Amino acid sequence: MRMQWDAFLSAVQERGEYPSREEAERASRVVLALLGAHLVGEARAELAARLPETMALVLLNPLQAHEPLPPERFIRATAAWIEGATEKTATWDVSAVLSVVADTAGEDLMNRILIQLPDGYDLLFGHPQPK
Repeated sequence: MRMQWDAFLSAVQERGEYPSREEAERASRVVLALLGAHLVGEARAELAARLPETMALVLLNPLQAHEPLPPERFIRATAAWIEGATEKTATWDVSAVLSVVADTAGEDLMNRILIQLPDGYDLLFGHPQPK
């Protein structure tokens, strides 16, 4: 079931403790664009189907990463895309958005998403995996 736009942004705003919905939306667009470049196939399509339509289109942007970025580089890339961001603030942004994405995806889809990504992304999503 597709998450509603207002519910998604409210959840990101709350988790990220953003003072405005605009900041929550900005973080969401950047993080989902980068995430979408790393996912392929059914898992990507299923996740898009569960996100609000606007965010699904961001996730499905045709950009593709040449190779999946390790979590540290994903954070740095996020910081580079957000004006005035640091690695510390980008970590906050990534965590706020991806934790909402994980809740939206559910456990089965999250497991399939994490298989596509390098080790360490489970922590970015707030879903630590047993080693």
